[in-house]
Amino acid sequence: MKGLMIQGTSSDAGKSFLVTGLCRFLADRGVRVCPFKSQNMSNNACVTWDGREMSRAQAVQAEAARLRPETFMNPILLKPRTGTSSEIVLDGRVLETPRSGSWNDYRTFAQGPGIEAVRRALRHIGANFDAVIIEGAGSPAEINLNDAEIVNMRVAREADVPVALVTDVDRGGSLASVVGTLELLGADRGRVKGIIFNKFRGDVRLFEPAVRWVEDYTGVKVLGVVPWVEGAAIAGEDSLSLHWSREAALDGLSIGVVRFPSVANFSDLDPLELEPDVALIALDAATSPRTFNSLDAVILPGTKNTMQDMAWLQRTGLAETLRKFSASGRFVLGLCGGYQMLGRRLLDPELRENAELKEIDGLGLLPSVTDFRERPKRTACVSGTLRPEFSPGPEAIPVSGYEIHYGKTNSLDESILPLFTLDDGPEGLARPDLSVAGTYLHGVLEGDRFRTLWLNAVRTRRGLPERPVTDTHAMKEAAYDALAAAVREHLDVGALLKLLEL
Repeated sequence: MKGLMIQGTSSDAGKSFLVTGLCRFLADRGVRVCPFKSQNMSNNACVTWDGREMSRAQAVQAEAARLRPETFMNPILLKPRTGTSSEIVLDGRVLETPRSGSWNDYRTFAQGPGIEAVRRALRHIGANFDAVIIEGAGSPAEINLNDAEIVNMRVAREADVPVALVTDVDRGGSLASVVGTLELLGADRGRVKGIIFNKFRGDVRLFEPAVRWVEDYTGVKVLGVVPWVEGAAIAGEDSLSLHWSREAALDGLSIGVVRFPSVANFSDLDPLELEPDVALIALDAATSPRTFNSLDAVILPGTKNTMQDMAWLQRTGLAETLRKFSASGRFVLGLCGGYQMLGRRLLDPELRENAELKEIDGLGLLPSVTDFRERPKRTACVSGTLRPEFSPGPEAIPVSGYEIHYGKTNSLDESILPLFTLDDGPEGLARPDLSVAGTYLHGVLEGDRFRTLWLNAVRTRRGLPERPVTDTHAMKEAAYDALAAAVREHLDVGALLKLLEL
């Protein structure tokens, strides 16, 4: 198989960014390139065209490669539920039994259905694409996991591809990280054919002695030093990639985002970071109630454990603060699990969604009840329109996204209207002025017209002028192009193509 695997000396070293940039760079050259990550542990997921789940990071890489996201690009997705257990999504479908915290349980899965799914995906990619760019996970030097890992060197051996090792210069210690990682790789050390220093800030000439030293010491070629690429933000995999501020904006809108312990699909908020007048403010257990005084709106994002995160809101006092915030007339938007929490009551007597709580009071900002018995897990791509009651003009505002959730939310008051009309019926709930609104649609804020309508409602309440639509699709394409440009300008392209046998 022609390809290259990008492994890292740590999490958040920039593996996903480099894979994305390489995919766009190769696609621009006419190469049919496929991104691949055998196993991803993340609650940032999306739904494919056929109703299956996969990691959001690999879906982004598929977009960069100008491909439709497919689950063979990420055959195994582990979605953490607690500190010791995860839901397993295999080939896009949830297994009946979540993985327990037992290492033996994981080893059995990895050495059986796990590695077989990886092999099936690699065979498909080898038969249908010119090359594959594979992303590793964490660090390949985690020797305590070597006997059962199916995401780093085991995959490089299965695909028989060379490895480029990437390290984060910005966080410091990159030289030691490279040398230490190579020392711990054992027999797999020879598969590493290149080193990439990532996220460099400053004058690269000052780093040249370090490049020469690491090549002399390790005998491995440095493929390049990639600078911090401005304007090239892409969807992150895990909470390490969250960089929301803690200070309100001096001008424009300040929108708080509740950082739940089990926060999921936080990439839903990425389009807001592209708005020139919006600052996202992280809200957690340490947040003072005074912080809310400077906020114009609060968003409750998705969560992998709605019931327990609702209990967390109550324990921390954030639940009561949110009720007072809403009572002041300011805006609250709930997405998926956050939407469920906006209601009066959440019911899970059969413990389908969580392992502890059978029922709990919600925030009571919407007259609704969510019952987790009423529907099995729903994974679907959906589209429709904003209901005309919320639209300022005669032209329908389109919406689209995907649903990934357990349970069903039922309204208790017919005067509170559904927010959207989808192809399969009404969805979401909202007050007439949109001051409180909730929806199951992940990705709904990627719809430029709906996002602009909601933001303009917030701006109007604040006394700010409305703003025109921000074209986030164009900005996302520009981000992919910026990453590809970084590959062209800062990596040894000739050496890369030679490793790829292109």
